[in-house]
Amino acid sequence: MTTQSVAERRTVKIAMNGVTGRMGYRQHLVRSILAIREQGGVPLGDGTVIWPEPLLVGRREGALREMAARHGLDQDVVSTDLDAVLSDPEVDVYFDAQVTLAREEAIGKAIAAGKHIYTEKPTATGLDGALALARQARDAGIKHGVVQDKLFLPGLLKLKRLIDGGFFGEILSVRGEFGYWVFEGDWQEAQRPSWNYRAQDGGGIVVDMFPHWEYVLHELFGRVESVQALATTHIPRRWDEAGAAYEATADDSAYGVFQLAGGAVAQINSSWAVRVNRDELVEFQVDGTEGSAVAGLRGCRAQHRSATPKPVWNPDLPATERFREQWQEVPDNGEFDNGFKAQWELFLRHVVADEPYGWDLLAGARGVQLAELGLRSSAEGRRLPVPELSL
Repeated sequence: MTTQSVAERRTVKIAMNGVTGRMGYRQHLVRSILAIREQGGVPLGDGTVIWPEPLLVGRREGALREMAARHGLDQDVVSTDLDAVLSDPEVDVYFDAQVTLAREEAIGKAIAAGKHIYTEKPTATGLDGALALARQARDAGIKHGVVQDKLFLPGLLKLKRLIDGGFFGEILSVRGEFGYWVFEGDWQEAQRPSWNYRAQDGGGIVVDMFPHWEYVLHELFGRVESVQALATTHIPRRWDEAGAAYEATADDSAYGVFQLAGGAVAQINSSWAVRVNRDELVEFQVDGTEGSAVAGLRGCRAQHRSATPKPVWNPDLPATERFREQWQEVPDNGEFDNGFKAQWELFLRHVVADEPYGWDLLAGARGVQLAELGLRSSAEGRRLPVPELSL
């Protein structure tokens, strides 16, 4: 890291690998790093700011150069040689948003080169590899973080406010619904890349989404102590980006039950073969002895014990109650930034100012562990314990 006294900046050079992908480009480069630069950096509170300097890394040089030009970046911030980038002493942070199969090796190289690590998940293709990276990072003494963006969604921040305020009393259960219909690719273009549906390429909804559910449950409600899951492939034939048909070898839907520390039970359905009949693409309903809430990406509605209606089951008469209208909107009470950007800012403060940061490679390994056990639970048809991880 270098100090630029004139502008009172602490410059952090970040090698960003995988920014030609949808998530790496849209959320991490444009809505996080470039947005931080547009706002003038990340203030440290002592008169200086952290100034992120992106270095775009990937295999497609033309795409990287076009991207740099589009956003007014110099052409010398583009490289297709990861080894050369990692050997550059001016590079402070390595960020990885590649496909999962390429991530583990690249992160290992970056740690060996002494770079701080920030990465998308899953951090590896298996638990052994994820733990090995966490141990390698610990032994190297570098700082490391894993993207856990859903914790920063406005809806879940409002939900956490309710939890922290004791609104629910004893939390009894969590019900999650995630997903939407991803077109097969024959008569309408698919909204997700074809590798997501090939197990041999690291695809599958369990591998993709169970790491998210692990940190959401762990941070908000309690550690996952057991998992029982059913993973299936509802759509066995899809069409890729070139219009060629292929066999979907990865699961596109998963139905999980998670026992949490403290006794609460979570049930989460994840599917790319479901049509949306809810307010948002993901929703969590939390029920407690004193109240309930339903949180989505942005909104959160609550119903307190004192304001809970008294429905009566009578299938012989049409329903007269408008159940959705009986809930109260939880107010924003503040402004919410992009969740990816908010976490980037925390990680940069961690790197520069050594501020606390809890979402590290060990946390990433917990997500890989839950996905691995979820697939095994489905294959074996039984509930499995989730051992607590340590290094």
